[in-house]
Amino acid sequence: MTTDYHHVIHELSERIVSAQKPIRVLDAIKWNPKTSREFFKNKCKVLPIIDTEYYQKYSPLAFDPQKKIEEFHEIERSIRRKLGQYSGVGSIMQRMCHEYSRVVEMLMARGTQKFSEISQELYGSSQDAFHVGAPTLKDMAILVTNTLKNIKDQVTTEADEKKFTSEEVVEILIKRFSHYFSGRQVIPRVELSDGILADAAAGAERLKIHKGVMFSEREIRVLEVHEGWVHLGTTLNGMAQPYCTFLSKGPPSSTITQEGLAIISEIFTFASYPGRLKSLTNRVRAVSMAEEGADFLDVFNFYRKEGLDAKMSYHATTRVFRGSTPSGGPFTKDLSYSKGFILIYNYIRLAVQRGLVSKIPLLFLGKTTLEDIHILSDLAEEKIVVLPKYIPPQFKDIAALSAWMSYSLFLNRLDLQRLAMDFKAILL
Repeated sequence: MTTDYHHVIHELSERIVSAQKPIRVLDAIKWNPKTSREFFKNKCKVLPIIDTEYYQKYSPLAFDPQKKIEEFHEIERSIRRKLGQYSGVGSIMQRMCHEYSRVVEMLMARGTQKFSEISQELYGSSQDAFHVGAPTLKDMAILVTNTLKNIKDQVTTEADEKKFTSEEVVEILIKRFSHYFSGRQVIPRVELSDGILADAAAGAERLKIHKGVMFSEREIRVLEVHEGWVHLGTTLNGMAQPYCTFLSKGPPSSTITQEGLAIISEIFTFASYPGRLKSLTNRVRAVSMAEEGADFLDVFNFYRKEGLDAKMSYHATTRVFRGSTPSGGPFTKDLSYSKGFILIYNYIRLAVQRGLVSKIPLLFLGKTTLEDIHILSDLAEEKIVVLPKYIPPQFKDIAALSAWMSYSLFLNRLDLQRLAMDFKAILL
Protein backbone atom coordinates (compact mmCIF):
# COMPACT_ATOMS: atom_id res chain seq x y z
CA MET A 1 0.00 0.00 0.00
CA THR A 2 1.33 3.39 -1.03
CA THR A 3 1.51 5.89 1.81
CA ASP A 4 2.41 9.54 2.20
CA TYR A 5 5.89 8.35 3.20
CA HIS A 6 6.29 6.55 -0.14
CA HIS A 7 5.05 9.61 -2.04
CA VAL A 8 7.55 11.87 -0.27
CA ILE A 9 10.45 9.52 -1.05
CA HIS A 10 9.40 9.33 -4.69
CA GLU A 11 8.95 13.09 -5.02
CA LEU A 12 12.37 13.86 -3.53
CA SER A 13 13.97 11.08 -5.55
CA GLU A 14 12.53 12.45 -8.78
CA ARG A 15 13.87 15.90 -7.93
CA ILE A 16 17.38 14.46 -7.70
CA VAL A 17 16.97 12.57 -10.98
CA SER A 18 15.77 15.74 -12.69
CA ALA A 19 18.46 17.97 -11.18
CA GLN A 20 21.35 15.73 -12.25
CA LYS A 21 20.06 15.24 -15.79
CA PRO A 22 22.09 17.97 -17.53
CA ILE A 23 25.31 17.03 -15.71
CA ARG A 24 27.38 15.04 -18.19
CA VAL A 25 30.88 14.78 -16.76
CA LEU A 26 32.61 12.98 -19.62
CA ASP A 27 31.10 15.29 -22.22
CA ALA A 28 32.19 18.32 -20.19
CA ILE A 29 35.83 17.26 -19.94
CA LYS A 30 36.53 15.70 -23.35
CA TRP A 31 39.24 17.14 -25.56
CA ASN A 32 38.52 18.45 -29.03
CA PRO A 33 39.78 16.31 -31.97
CA LYS A 34 41.81 19.32 -33.13
CA THR A 35 44.05 18.81 -30.08
CA SER A 36 44.94 15.31 -31.25
CA ARG A 37 45.77 16.50 -34.75
CA GLU A 38 48.00 19.25 -33.37
CA PHE A 39 49.75 16.84 -31.02
CA PHE A 40 50.70 14.47 -33.82
CA LYS A 41 51.60 17.38 -36.08
CA ASN A 42 54.19 18.30 -33.44
CA LYS A 43 55.63 14.75 -33.55
CA CYS A 44 54.19 13.92 -30.10
CA LYS A 45 56.80 16.14 -28.42
CA VAL A 46 54.83 19.26 -27.46
CA LEU A 47 52.34 19.48 -24.60
CA PRO A 48 48.78 20.21 -25.75
CA ILE A 49 47.54 23.67 -24.81
CA ILE A 50 44.62 23.13 -22.44
CA ASP A 51 43.25 25.69 -19.97
CA THR A 52 39.98 26.95 -18.54
CA GLU A 53 39.12 28.86 -21.70
CA TYR A 54 39.66 25.69 -23.74
CA TYR A 55 36.87 23.84 -21.93
CA GLN A 56 34.56 26.84 -22.02
CA LYS A 57 35.07 27.07 -25.77
CA TYR A 58 34.80 23.41 -26.77
CA SER A 59 32.68 21.93 -23.96
CA PRO A 60 30.50 24.65 -22.45
CA LEU A 61 28.27 23.50 -19.59
CA ALA A 62 24.61 23.11 -20.49
CA PHE A 63 23.51 24.65 -17.18
CA ASP A 64 24.30 27.48 -14.80
CA PRO A 65 26.65 25.83 -12.25
CA GLN A 66 25.89 28.17 -9.37
CA LYS A 67 22.14 27.72 -9.82
CA LYS A 68 22.63 23.96 -10.09
CA ILE A 69 24.54 23.85 -6.80
CA GLU A 70 21.81 25.87 -5.10
CA GLU A 71 19.21 23.51 -6.55
CA PHE A 72 20.93 20.55 -4.89
CA HIS A 73 21.25 22.48 -1.63
CA GLU A 74 17.53 23.17 -1.71
CA ILE A 75 16.78 19.48 -2.31
CA GLU A 76 18.98 18.63 0.67
CA ARG A 77 17.02 21.04 2.83
CA SER A 78 13.75 19.53 1.63
CA ILE A 79 14.99 16.03 2.49
CA ARG A 80 15.80 17.07 6.05
CA ARG A 81 12.48 18.90 6.44
CA LYS A 82 10.35 16.09 5.04
CA LEU A 83 12.22 12.92 6.07
CA GLY A 84 14.24 14.05 9.07
CA GLN A 85 17.96 14.30 9.63
CA TYR A 86 18.51 10.62 10.48
CA SER A 87 16.31 8.92 7.90
CA GLY A 88 18.17 6.08 6.18
CA VAL A 89 16.87 6.73 2.69
CA GLY A 90 17.17 10.46 3.38
CA SER A 91 20.85 10.08 4.25
CA ILE A 92 21.48 8.39 0.88
CA MET A 93 19.73 11.17 -1.00
CA GLN A 94 21.47 13.90 0.98
CA ARG A 95 24.86 12.39 0.21
CA MET A 96 23.94 12.20 -3.47
CA CYS A 97 23.04 15.89 -3.46
CA HIS A 98 26.36 16.71 -1.81
CA GLU A 99 28.30 14.62 -4.32
CA TYR A 100 26.53 16.16 -7.30
CA SER A 101 27.27 19.61 -5.90
CA ARG A 102 30.95 18.69 -5.69
CA VAL A 103 30.82 17.32 -9.24
CA VAL A 104 29.52 20.68 -10.44
CA GLU A 105 32.27 22.45 -8.50
CA MET A 106 34.78 20.11 -10.14
CA LEU A 107 33.45 21.02 -13.57
CA MET A 108 33.64 24.69 -12.70
CA ALA A 109 37.34 24.10 -11.97
CA ARG A 110 38.13 22.55 -15.36
CA GLY A 111 41.56 23.56 -16.55
CA THR A 112 42.88 24.25 -13.04
CA GLN A 113 44.68 22.31 -10.30
CA LYS A 114 41.50 22.33 -8.23
CA PHE A 115 39.83 20.03 -10.75
CA SER A 116 42.23 17.22 -9.89
CA GLU A 117 41.93 17.89 -6.15
CA ILE A 118 38.14 17.51 -6.22
CA SER A 119 38.49 14.46 -8.46
CA GLN A 120 40.65 12.80 -5.80
CA GLU A 121 38.03 13.62 -3.18
CA LEU A 122 35.27 12.04 -5.26
CA TYR A 123 37.01 9.07 -6.88
CA GLY A 124 40.05 8.56 -4.66
CA SER A 125 43.81 8.56 -5.10
CA SER A 126 46.29 5.86 -6.02
CA GLN A 127 47.85 6.43 -2.59
CA ASP A 128 44.66 5.81 -0.58
CA ALA A 129 44.90 3.02 2.01
CA PHE A 130 42.24 0.33 2.40
CA HIS A 131 43.09 0.02 6.09
CA VAL A 132 45.98 0.90 8.37
CA GLY A 133 49.21 -0.53 6.99
CA ALA A 134 47.54 -1.96 3.88
CA PRO A 135 49.12 -1.76 0.42
CA THR A 136 47.80 1.01 -1.84
CA LEU A 137 46.32 0.83 -5.33
CA LYS A 138 49.73 1.78 -6.67
CA ASP A 139 51.26 -1.19 -4.83
CA MET A 140 48.58 -3.47 -6.29
CA ALA A 141 49.30 -2.20 -9.81
CA ILE A 142 53.02 -2.88 -9.45
CA LEU A 143 52.41 -6.40 -8.09
CA VAL A 144 49.98 -7.32 -10.88
CA THR A 145 52.29 -5.83 -13.52
CA ASN A 146 55.22 -7.94 -12.31
CA THR A 147 53.03 -11.04 -12.19
CA LEU A 148 51.78 -10.51 -15.74
CA LYS A 149 55.36 -10.25 -16.99
CA ASN A 150 55.97 -13.79 -15.73
CA ILE A 151 53.19 -15.24 -17.88
CA LYS A 152 53.72 -13.05 -20.94
CA ASP A 153 53.01 -14.88 -24.23
CA GLN A 154 52.02 -18.08 -22.38
CA VAL A 155 48.27 -17.52 -22.33
CA THR A 156 47.49 -16.07 -25.75
CA THR A 157 45.05 -18.10 -27.87
CA GLU A 158 42.80 -17.63 -30.88
CA ALA A 159 40.33 -15.92 -28.54
CA ASP A 160 42.72 -12.94 -28.42
CA GLU A 161 42.74 -12.42 -32.19
CA LYS A 162 41.00 -9.18 -33.17
CA LYS A 163 38.90 -10.54 -36.00
CA PHE A 164 35.43 -9.11 -35.33
CA THR A 165 34.40 -5.78 -36.82
CA SER A 166 32.41 -3.30 -34.77
CA GLU A 167 29.39 -4.08 -36.94
CA GLU A 168 29.70 -7.79 -36.15
CA VAL A 169 30.07 -7.01 -32.45
CA VAL A 170 26.80 -5.08 -32.51
CA GLU A 171 24.96 -8.08 -33.97
CA ILE A 172 26.58 -10.53 -31.53
CA LEU A 173 25.73 -8.44 -28.47
CA ILE A 174 22.16 -7.81 -29.63
CA LYS A 175 21.62 -11.58 -29.66
CA ARG A 176 23.25 -12.09 -26.27
CA PHE A 177 21.38 -9.22 -24.64
CA SER A 178 18.11 -10.52 -26.07
CA HIS A 179 18.71 -13.68 -24.06
CA TYR A 180 19.98 -12.03 -20.86
CA PHE A 181 17.27 -9.36 -20.80
CA SER A 182 14.49 -11.66 -22.02
CA GLY A 183 11.08 -10.72 -20.70
CA ARG A 184 11.57 -7.02 -21.31
CA GLN A 185 9.35 -5.40 -23.90
CA VAL A 186 12.32 -3.31 -25.07
CA ILE A 187 15.80 -4.87 -25.07
CA PRO A 188 18.73 -2.46 -24.48
CA ARG A 189 20.02 -1.16 -27.81
CA VAL A 190 23.50 -1.82 -29.16
CA GLU A 191 24.65 0.67 -31.78
CA LEU A 192 27.72 2.06 -33.52
CA SER A 193 29.24 5.38 -32.52
CA ASP A 194 32.32 7.35 -33.55
CA GLY A 195 31.92 9.93 -30.80
CA ILE A 196 33.23 7.95 -27.80
CA LEU A 197 36.77 7.73 -26.45
CA ALA A 198 36.58 4.13 -25.22
CA ASP A 199 35.92 1.05 -27.36
CA ALA A 200 32.44 0.90 -25.83
CA ALA A 201 30.25 2.93 -23.48
CA ALA A 202 27.00 2.04 -21.72
CA GLY A 203 24.27 4.65 -21.44
CA ALA A 204 20.85 4.47 -19.84
CA GLU A 205 19.35 1.81 -22.12
CA ARG A 206 21.92 1.38 -24.84
CA LEU A 207 25.49 0.32 -25.46
CA LYS A 208 27.64 2.25 -27.91
CA ILE A 209 30.35 0.39 -29.83
CA HIS A 210 33.23 2.41 -31.26
CA LYS A 211 32.89 2.33 -35.04
CA GLY A 212 35.92 1.07 -36.93
CA VAL A 213 37.48 -0.80 -33.99
CA MET A 214 38.31 -4.50 -34.27
CA PHE A 215 37.50 -6.80 -31.36
CA SER A 216 38.60 -10.21 -30.12
CA GLU A 217 36.33 -12.94 -28.79
CA ARG A 218 37.58 -12.20 -25.26
CA GLU A 219 36.84 -8.49 -25.64
CA ILE A 220 33.29 -9.22 -26.78
CA ARG A 221 32.76 -11.42 -23.73
CA VAL A 222 34.02 -8.63 -21.46
CA LEU A 223 31.60 -6.18 -23.10
CA GLU A 224 28.74 -8.64 -22.59
CA VAL A 225 29.47 -9.08 -18.88
CA HIS A 226 30.86 -5.67 -17.90
CA GLU A 227 28.70 -3.29 -19.93
CA GLY A 228 25.65 -5.49 -20.40
CA TRP A 229 25.11 -7.66 -17.35
CA VAL A 230 26.32 -5.05 -14.87
CA HIS A 231 26.06 -1.48 -16.18
CA LEU A 232 22.91 -1.88 -18.28
CA GLY A 233 21.50 -4.37 -15.79
CA THR A 234 21.87 -2.11 -12.76
CA THR A 235 20.45 0.81 -14.73
CA LEU A 236 17.34 -1.17 -15.61
CA ASN A 237 17.02 -2.45 -12.04
CA GLY A 238 17.24 1.13 -10.82
CA MET A 239 14.66 2.32 -13.33
CA ALA A 240 12.30 -0.39 -12.07
CA GLN A 241 12.28 1.05 -8.55
CA PRO A 242 8.82 2.38 -7.68
CA TYR A 243 9.92 5.00 -5.16
CA CYS A 244 13.72 5.22 -4.98
CA THR A 245 14.14 6.23 -8.61
CA PHE A 246 17.47 7.84 -7.70
CA LEU A 247 18.93 4.33 -7.91
CA SER A 248 18.85 4.63 -11.70
CA LYS A 249 21.49 7.37 -11.54
CA GLY A 250 24.99 7.21 -10.15
CA PRO A 251 27.09 9.82 -8.37
CA PRO A 252 30.87 9.24 -8.05
CA SER A 253 30.61 6.99 -4.97
CA SER A 254 28.38 4.60 -6.92
CA THR A 255 30.82 4.68 -9.85
CA ILE A 256 33.42 2.97 -7.65
CA THR A 257 30.93 0.30 -6.59
CA GLN A 258 29.53 -0.22 -10.09
CA GLU A 259 32.93 -0.53 -11.77
CA GLY A 260 34.00 -2.86 -8.97
CA LEU A 261 30.96 -5.05 -9.60
CA ALA A 262 31.70 -5.05 -13.33
CA ILE A 263 35.32 -6.11 -12.84
CA ILE A 264 34.53 -8.79 -10.27
CA SER A 265 31.83 -10.12 -12.60
CA GLU A 266 34.49 -10.40 -15.31
CA ILE A 267 36.69 -12.35 -12.91
CA PHE A 268 33.93 -14.66 -11.65
CA THR A 269 32.77 -15.49 -15.18
CA PHE A 270 36.36 -16.11 -16.36
CA ALA A 271 35.77 -13.38 -18.95
CA SER A 272 38.80 -11.37 -17.92
CA TYR A 273 42.31 -12.10 -19.17
CA PRO A 274 45.89 -10.80 -18.68
CA GLY A 275 45.65 -8.16 -21.40
CA ARG A 276 42.55 -6.76 -19.72
CA LEU A 277 44.25 -6.67 -16.31
CA LYS A 278 47.28 -4.96 -17.82
CA SER A 279 45.04 -2.24 -19.24
CA LEU A 280 43.38 -1.67 -15.86
CA THR A 281 46.59 -1.66 -13.84
CA ASN A 282 48.28 0.61 -16.36
CA ARG A 283 45.50 3.11 -15.72
CA VAL A 284 46.36 3.03 -12.03
CA ARG A 285 50.05 3.46 -12.79
CA ALA A 286 49.36 6.33 -15.17
CA VAL A 287 47.15 8.15 -12.65
CA SER A 288 49.79 7.57 -9.97
CA MET A 289 52.47 9.06 -12.24
CA ALA A 290 50.34 12.16 -12.81
CA GLU A 291 49.66 12.48 -9.07
CA GLU A 292 53.42 12.46 -8.53
CA GLY A 293 54.02 15.23 -11.07
CA ALA A 294 54.29 13.51 -14.46
CA ASP A 295 52.89 15.50 -17.39
CA PHE A 296 51.07 14.43 -20.53
CA LEU A 297 54.30 13.60 -22.41
CA ASP A 298 55.61 11.47 -19.54
CA VAL A 299 52.43 9.39 -19.42
CA PHE A 300 52.21 9.21 -23.20
CA ASN A 301 55.76 7.80 -23.36
CA PHE A 302 54.90 5.37 -20.54
CA TYR A 303 52.11 3.92 -22.65
CA ARG A 304 54.36 3.73 -25.69
CA LYS A 305 56.87 1.69 -23.67
CA GLU A 306 54.00 -0.56 -22.58
CA GLY A 307 53.45 -1.50 -26.22
CA LEU A 308 50.57 0.75 -27.29
CA ASP A 309 50.81 2.49 -30.63
CA ALA A 310 50.89 6.29 -30.79
CA LYS A 311 47.14 6.71 -31.34
CA MET A 312 46.17 4.36 -28.53
CA SER A 313 48.76 5.95 -26.22
CA TYR A 314 47.30 9.38 -26.91
CA HIS A 315 43.77 8.28 -26.08
CA ALA A 316 44.90 6.41 -22.95
CA THR A 317 46.81 9.48 -21.76
CA THR A 318 43.89 11.75 -22.53
CA ARG A 319 41.78 9.68 -20.11
CA VAL A 320 44.24 10.65 -17.35
CA PHE A 321 44.37 14.41 -18.00
CA ARG A 322 40.88 15.18 -19.33
CA GLY A 323 39.25 17.95 -17.34
CA SER A 324 42.62 19.00 -16.00
CA THR A 325 45.61 20.37 -17.90
CA PRO A 326 48.52 18.44 -19.46
CA SER A 327 50.56 19.08 -16.32
CA GLY A 328 47.93 19.88 -13.70
CA GLY A 329 47.20 16.52 -12.10
CA PRO A 330 44.91 13.64 -13.12
CA PHE A 331 41.21 12.93 -13.39
CA THR A 332 41.17 9.91 -11.07
CA LYS A 333 37.96 8.20 -12.18
CA ASP A 334 39.95 5.38 -13.80
CA LEU A 335 40.99 4.20 -10.34
CA SER A 336 37.37 3.14 -9.82
CA TYR A 337 37.82 -0.19 -11.60
CA SER A 338 40.61 -1.56 -9.41
CA LYS A 339 39.54 0.23 -6.22
CA GLY A 340 35.96 -0.95 -6.62
CA PHE A 341 37.05 -4.53 -7.29
CA ILE A 342 39.09 -4.68 -4.09
CA LEU A 343 36.30 -3.15 -2.00
CA ILE A 344 33.60 -5.41 -3.45
CA TYR A 345 35.72 -8.55 -3.16
CA ASN A 346 36.43 -7.89 0.50
CA TYR A 347 32.80 -6.99 1.19
CA ILE A 348 31.68 -10.33 -0.25
CA ARG A 349 34.30 -12.23 1.76
CA LEU A 350 33.22 -10.54 4.97
CA ALA A 351 29.52 -11.02 4.16
CA VAL A 352 30.16 -14.76 3.79
CA GLN A 353 32.22 -14.90 6.97
CA ARG A 354 29.52 -13.13 8.99
CA GLY A 355 26.53 -14.94 7.53
CA LEU A 356 25.19 -11.97 5.57
CA VAL A 357 25.24 -13.52 2.10
CA SER A 358 21.60 -12.57 1.46
CA LYS A 359 22.70 -8.94 1.19
CA ILE A 360 25.11 -9.56 -1.72
CA PRO A 361 22.48 -9.46 -4.53
CA LEU A 362 21.35 -6.05 -3.23
CA LEU A 363 24.48 -4.62 -4.84
CA PHE A 364 22.58 -4.90 -8.14
CA LEU A 365 19.46 -2.98 -7.02
CA GLY A 366 20.59 -0.05 -9.14
CA LYS A 367 23.48 2.39 -9.03
CA THR A 368 24.25 1.43 -5.46
CA THR A 369 27.07 2.52 -3.19
CA LEU A 370 28.71 -0.08 -0.96
CA GLU A 371 28.22 1.91 2.23
CA ASP A 372 24.45 2.05 1.62
CA ILE A 373 23.81 -1.70 1.46
CA HIS A 374 22.71 -1.92 5.10
CA ILE A 375 20.14 0.84 4.49
CA LEU A 376 18.98 -0.70 1.22
CA SER A 377 18.51 -4.02 3.04
CA ASP A 378 16.12 -2.31 5.46
CA LEU A 379 14.32 -0.61 2.57
CA ALA A 380 13.90 -3.97 0.84
CA GLU A 381 12.28 -5.42 3.97
CA GLU A 382 9.94 -2.41 4.05
CA LYS A 383 9.09 -2.96 0.33
CA ILE A 384 10.33 0.55 -0.46
CA VAL A 385 12.81 -0.92 -2.94
CA VAL A 386 12.17 -3.98 -5.09
CA LEU A 387 14.74 -6.73 -5.46
CA PRO A 388 16.85 -6.66 -8.64
CA LYS A 389 15.62 -8.63 -11.64
CA TYR A 390 18.87 -8.66 -13.59
CA ILE A 391 21.68 -10.29 -11.61
CA PRO A 392 24.68 -12.08 -13.15
CA PRO A 393 24.29 -15.86 -12.66
CA GLN A 394 27.37 -16.01 -10.42
CA PHE A 395 25.67 -13.66 -7.96
CA LYS A 396 22.30 -15.36 -8.12
CA ASP A 397 23.89 -18.61 -6.98
CA ILE A 398 24.91 -17.51 -3.49
CA ALA A 399 25.73 -21.11 -2.56
CA ALA A 400 28.53 -21.40 -5.10
CA LEU A 401 29.78 -17.90 -4.32
CA SER A 402 29.86 -18.73 -0.61
CA ALA A 403 31.93 -21.86 -1.26
CA TRP A 404 34.46 -19.84 -3.26
CA MET A 405 34.76 -17.19 -0.58
CA SER A 406 34.93 -19.67 2.28
CA TYR A 407 38.12 -21.10 0.82
CA SER A 408 39.33 -17.59 0.03
CA LEU A 409 39.13 -16.63 3.70
CA PHE A 410 41.57 -19.41 4.55
CA LEU A 411 43.87 -19.10 1.54
CA ASN A 412 44.52 -15.44 2.29
CA ARG A 413 45.97 -16.44 5.67
CA LEU A 414 48.76 -18.42 4.01
CA ASP A 415 52.19 -16.83 3.56
CA LEU A 416 52.81 -16.85 -0.19
CA GLN A 417 56.53 -16.17 0.21
CA ARG A 418 56.89 -19.11 2.59
CA LEU A 419 54.96 -21.30 0.17
CA ALA A 420 57.23 -20.20 -2.66
CA MET A 421 60.24 -21.49 -0.69
CA ASP A 422 58.50 -24.79 0.09
CA PHE A 423 57.31 -25.24 -3.48
CA LYS A 424 60.67 -24.27 -4.98
CA ALA A 425 61.56 -27.72 -6.19
CA ILE A 426 58.10 -28.28 -7.66
CA LEU A 427 58.09 -24.98 -9.55
CA LEU A 428 61.42 -25.54 -11.30
